[in-house]
Amino acid sequence: MADVLYLKIDKNVQASGEQVYLREIASINCSAKPIENKVKTLRLPTEGIKGPGRYVFSVLDVIETIQKEYPSLEINNLGEADFIITVEKPSPLSDFWSWVKTALVCVLAFFGAAFSIMAFNNDIGITTLFGELYETFTGTESNGFTLLELSYSIGVGLGILIFFHHFAKKQGGSDPTPLEIEMRTYEDDVDTTLIESGNRREKHS
Repeated sequence: MADVLYLKIDKNVQASGEQVYLREIASINCSAKPIENKVKTLRLPTEGIKGPGRYVFSVLDVIETIQKEYPSLEINNLGEADFIITVEKPSPLSDFWSWVKTALVCVLAFFGAAFSIMAFNNDIGITTLFGELYETFTGTESNGFTLLELSYSIGVGLGILIFFHHFAKKQGGSDPTPLEIEMRTYEDDVDTTLIESGNRREKHS
């Protein structure tokens, strides 16, 4: 019975540098363990990688690399036909500056969200609305700091926390948050666009 090698590569994989080995980018399983171990040490031809960035490759490049060593080996691809190798730029920032950068982003996000909420409330005239509701039900004029404003402020904060599912992991939940879903959708769209652009360049070259 001939040996069979199973190959699975995700759409976007990370590499540590310009020299990329198959064990870094692919999940490999073979009926013959010596062959599997050898294949994991094979180096993918990466002449096109010239530094940090995203580079499009085909699974055919991987299969060709393997078949140079094992011409008669049967290879089954269970992953993507085309994939992206992302070579990250080494970060020069220390842990301290990383924390500073994170804190700055949090501050900007906080004030940006606060400004957006205030602008929305101003557009719909929420203060006037609450004042009219308070006067309608109580018969007295609102001073702007009533139970309506207090409950609305608390409700906005709780609503954001519940909507973005911040308590799910503490409760043992495994569902992704809406923000994680949007980020994943965005990443998939970027990867698909890069792969299609790379394929078009190859066809016209």
